[in-house]
Amino acid sequence: MNPAEAVNALGALAQGTRLDVFRLLVKAGPGGMAAGKIGESLEVPAATLSFHLKELAQAGLVEARQENRFIYYSADFEHMNQLLAFLTQNCCEGGGSCALPQFQAPSRTRQRAGTKRRGRQT
Repeated sequence: MNPAEAVNALGALAQGTRLDVFRLLVKAGPGGMAAGKIGESLEVPAATLSFHLKELAQAGLVEARQENRFIYYSADFEHMNQLLAFLTQNCCEGGGSCALPQFQAPSRTRQRAGTKRRGRQT
């Protein structure tokens, strides 16, 4: 990650609603959440949420995918790790004693509860 990318990501997170959305998506894991559920969880109107999700996506912090008529958003854990690595690369003068461990996101193949897989309810 270069300094311009880090500034872009940090700028996107430097707003309360976007920070809340990103933290919620990190908590949700790689399966992410439907846009409507994000709005309900954070009590953010749909139009406002759409604006903030667009900003986070442009900064590379979230990814979107469409499933049927719903759009699911998830944190981009690789980009998050790159940002953390950029911020801590010179920590403790490179000694590594305060370096953060890399987050390993669970596999995206895990099926969300309540969704259909091969004709069965999970």
